[in-house]
Amino acid sequence: MKFEIIRDISAPKKPKPQGELGFGRYFTDHMLVMNYTEGKGWHDARIVPYGPITLEPSSMVLHYGQEVFEGLKAYRTADGRVLLFRPEQNARRMNASNRRLCMPEIDEDVWVSCVKAIVAEDRDWVPAEEGTSLYIRPFIFATDPFLGVRSSHTYQFMIILSPVGSYYPEGIQPVKIYIESEYVRAVKGGTGLAKCGGNYAASIRSQSNAHAKGYTQVLWLDGVERKYIEEVGTMNVFFKIAGEIVTPALEGSILPGITRDSAIRLLRDKGYTVTERRISIDELVEASDNGSLEEMFGTGTAAVISPVGELQIGEKHIVINDGKIGSTAQWIYDTLTGMQWGKIADPYGWTVEV
Repeated sequence: MKFEIIRDISAPKKPKPQGELGFGRYFTDHMLVMNYTEGKGWHDARIVPYGPITLEPSSMVLHYGQEVFEGLKAYRTADGRVLLFRPEQNARRMNASNRRLCMPEIDEDVWVSCVKAIVAEDRDWVPAEEGTSLYIRPFIFATDPFLGVRSSHTYQFMIILSPVGSYYPEGIQPVKIYIESEYVRAVKGGTGLAKCGGNYAASIRSQSNAHAKGYTQVLWLDGVERKYIEEVGTMNVFFKIAGEIVTPALEGSILPGITRDSAIRLLRDKGYTVTERRISIDELVEASDNGSLEEMFGTGTAAVISPVGELQIGEKHIVINDGKIGSTAQWIYDTLTGMQWGKIADPYGWTVEV
């Protein structure tokens, strides 16, 4: 895959942020852009200076929400190398999202080449401090200037980059989660398995309510019976109950997380029993009451592993592992981040050097 690289030599490079990075606040000097035209396919891949984009007010994405996105990271090792983590899985998942929203797929090798090219261009922005990384945001959106419900005939694929620290202010410390019982996020047959903006827009009302109560995130229940646990807004979830690791099964309403898949592989290879099945909130409450609920943690690209120390449903508070990170969550975090930052061996071939 060849890329045209357009540099604005008259524009000074952005100053790199100093101190606390936070998450998603700063953006690098360049972005990657590629166009799609029906009958022609994807074309004109180019790297250009980061800046505003121009859209017709009638662009279909603004009216009908035809867009998908992904999230992955680049990590700087102690010896200065830059590593990606399972990027082909993000390419595969984006294509699954594209199929659900009737959008054109991108060849996986081309997709990964695009990611490598933009990271290589702005590799100086990959931070080296402990716990930091370069967040990579690929996204596709419909650009036809047309008012009418149909799939667009033109699209734009873009990748932007952001140096980041911890996603949650708590870092690897346990977070507090509010269990949503009024609103629902997704149902089977809907778009819950796709990574599209509408899913996240639908979650903001509940997330705002949870923040007002002092909770970090929302845990969603199924959209039909309102009793089975699905996922947190930004994470898949795992429970350690009487030594067994339980995580909700992928049944069409949950995003198939890449960190989730990696954690399951690590746990099973370590000898844990990992079960993917439906788990109800009543079962979770019972496990808490009888003392068999040992740990809860979330998995996702942004936070990697986020232990959960407290849950609230209605007026009931559930404190997990005395509000401390559990040994299982800590081990998964240390193992995954160890591979990602090149600190330990990667026997799975998950890391890809840029």
